[in-house]
Amino acid sequence: MKMNYVNFILPVAMGGIMFFSCIGNKKTSENMKKTYEKGTFGYDLNYLSEKDSLIMLKSDDEKAQVIVSAKYQAKVFTSTANGLDGRSLGFVNYKVFDSGVIDEHMNGYGGENRLWLGPEGGKYSIFFEPGVEQIYDNWHTPKGFDIETWQVEHVSQKEAMFTKDMELKNYQGNLLKVNVERKISLLPESVISQLLSLSLPGEVSVVAYTTDNKITNKNDFEWTPKTGTVCIWMLDMFHPSDSAITIVPYREGDEKELGKVATTDYFGEIPPDRLRDEGGILYLKTDGKYRSKIGMNAKRTKGIAGNYDPISKRLTIVTFDVDPSKIYLNQEWNPKKDPLFGDALNAYNDGPLEDGSIMGPFLELESCSPAAFLKPGGSLSHQHHVFHFVGDEPVLSPICEKLLGVGIDKVKHIF
Repeated sequence: MKMNYVNFILPVAMGGIMFFSCIGNKKTSENMKKTYEKGTFGYDLNYLSEKDSLIMLKSDDEKAQVIVSAKYQAKVFTSTANGLDGRSLGFVNYKVFDSGVIDEHMNGYGGENRLWLGPEGGKYSIFFEPGVEQIYDNWHTPKGFDIETWQVEHVSQKEAMFTKDMELKNYQGNLLKVNVERKISLLPESVISQLLSLSLPGEVSVVAYTTDNKITNKNDFEWTPKTGTVCIWMLDMFHPSDSAITIVPYREGDEKELGKVATTDYFGEIPPDRLRDEGGILYLKTDGKYRSKIGMNAKRTKGIAGNYDPISKRLTIVTFDVDPSKIYLNQEWNPKKDPLFGDALNAYNDGPLEDGSIMGPFLELESCSPAAFLKPGGSLSHQHHVFHFVGDEPVLSPICEKLLGVGIDKVKHIF
């Protein structure tokens, strides 16, 4: 399997190095075009190629492309629907890369799709040592999905598979041994149409991929409510804008049966000019200027959410596995909370902290698997899809309405 990787990746990596070196040496007017403007996929490809030998997934016409990195925890760093000159659709955190500093708490390199494991906080937390107060000074992201390289198992033009073994001490003091498998697959338009029951108009550009994520219990004991357990946690980071809005459809019904619509006070209650609830849809302003987060349980979420940015003409859709009959873990930094009642979906808008500092800005769409109560050798899988549609509003609006239940014009004017 390693030989497949070497045969595929070295020509790509060497070609990239030689290509960019020649550009730098010749400086002709033709080659100067290849430096690419900041914000384009070509710019991020150049930038990230200096950090790692990247894995590129490409459509046959090379319009749809995805950058994946083994060194950076099998992240999908970014993608494009319009080739190298198209907009880079994922958030890359140049500030963290350029600092050259390894942070003891977390290294936020960005990435439009990454795999973490939860829970972050609470009785089963894998981010806090046993017994410590759950505050930032004691919070440490496990290195297996923060800074360590993952093993490449297979690479082809449209697919890459990675594995990683991790040992995670939880707040209960138990050492959980976990094997993680992650496969990223670029989707052709025929599969996109099939998955979404959608006819794609010719005027829209699209890039989409599936991530298949699996964890296996490598301990010699069962993961139970007594030992604690983990869940698969997918986080997608995208660019905010002054006009970008996250759209979260939900199941309407009795709160006694389904639970509350959403948790909205993770960082204090969100003001009404930033969060609206109308007609079975939540709308969250994602301008990167106000730190806010919503969470939704497995009975409320429909397994789909989106974000629309009229400035970049980008409609992003995420879909994911969800099972209302399963237990989802609480990730709050509070070990007194019930650890067996948590979110299946989260949406986040970045913003300045009290001291004025900011990690991004960026916005996030997230999904979680159910709790992995597994016997030794048992596995749990979680599938998460990302779809980007780029085009004019008359083309994007029917897609938005079919998938999210609302047209573009209403999204634009909801606030």
